[in-house]
Amino acid sequence: MATSSTASVSTHILDTSVGRPAEGVPVRLSARAGRDADWRALGGSATDADGRCKDLPALPAGTTHVRLDFAVEQYLDSGAAEAFFPEVAVTFAVKAGEHYHVPLLLNPFGYSVYRGS
Repeated sequence: MATSSTASVSTHILDTSVGRPAEGVPVRLSARAGRDADWRALGGSATDADGRCKDLPALPAGTTHVRLDFAVEQYLDSGAAEAFFPEVAVTFAVKAGEHYHVPLLLNPFGYSVYRGS
């Protein structure tokens, strides 16, 4: 839960080529405090059977930018086609006190992200 000094982040992956959640995809979370600051790796998780990461690390106070790195290659290579994009990095700005749900819609040859609810 976000407080006045932090933002919070959640994500999930939907494999649009089969219309199901993508299970077992490693996701790494990084943050920085300011546009020119260095990225700080916070840890990661993997998607569950519902395609969700329910245990991403909390963001430190002062975070202004977040990066989610999805390691999708092994997941996509287990299907009918090889992965064109072996990894997907999504970077976005955050404000203290807000929650950011950032879904990844994935298929072997493309992806889309958006701010969900």
